[in-house]
Amino acid sequence: MSQKRDIAVLVFEGFETLDVMGPIELFGMHPDAFAIHFVASTPGNVASVHRLQVVATEGFESERHFDLVLVPGGIGTRQAIKDEVLLDWIRNRAADAEILTSVCTGSALLAMAGVLDGRRATTNKMAFSWVTEQGPKVNWIARARWVEDGDVFTSSGVSAGMDMTLAVIARLLGQKAAEDAALWAEYTWHRDADHDPFAETWGLTG
Repeated sequence: MSQKRDIAVLVFEGFETLDVMGPIELFGMHPDAFAIHFVASTPGNVASVHRLQVVATEGFESERHFDLVLVPGGIGTRQAIKDEVLLDWIRNRAADAEILTSVCTGSALLAMAGVLDGRRATTNKMAFSWVTEQGPKVNWIARARWVEDGDVFTSSGVSAGMDMTLAVIARLLGQKAAEDAALWAEYTWHRDADHDPFAETWGLTG
C-alpha cells in the first residue's frame, strides 16, 4: 500500500488503558500501513483510569483526515456521554471515516452520538444494561465478542478490542497481515466473533 491510513485514537480522562493500548499494539505491528494519532479535546496529557498518561497530539479542531477512528471505553465514559463537543467530534469523524471502531463502553459514546442508530453493536457485558440505555435505537447484540456492521466495528469488554482490531486488520490488509500481527505480539487471536463466554457469566442472552 502506497499510503498509510491515519488512525484517530480518542482519549479522555478515565479511559480504559487496554482499550487503547491493546489495539494500538496490533495496529502498530504494521507501521508502514498505519499512523496512530492520539486525539483529545485539546492537545496535551490525558490520564487513563490507571493514571497512565498519554500525550494527545491532536485536538478536536484538527483538520487532519482520519481513515479509522478508535473510541475506547472506561469509567470516564460516564462523564464523556454528557460532553456534546466530544459527541459532535464523533459524529463528524464517523461521517467520513473508512472504519469506525469502539472497545468496551466506548459504544455508549457512539450510541449517544447517534452513529449506531439502526445498526448491530455490542459492548462490555458487565456494563451491558447501562450502555444499552444510551442507545434505544441500536440493535444491541448481547452474545458477541465483537460485531461488524458495514464500516462500524464494536467490541465487548477490554481485551475483546484486540480480537476486533485483528479483524479490522484482516479486512484492510488481508488475513495474513492479521495473523502476523498476532504472531509478533504472541497473542492468541479469538477469531470467532460470536464466541462470548462473558455474556453467560453476566446472565445475558440473544
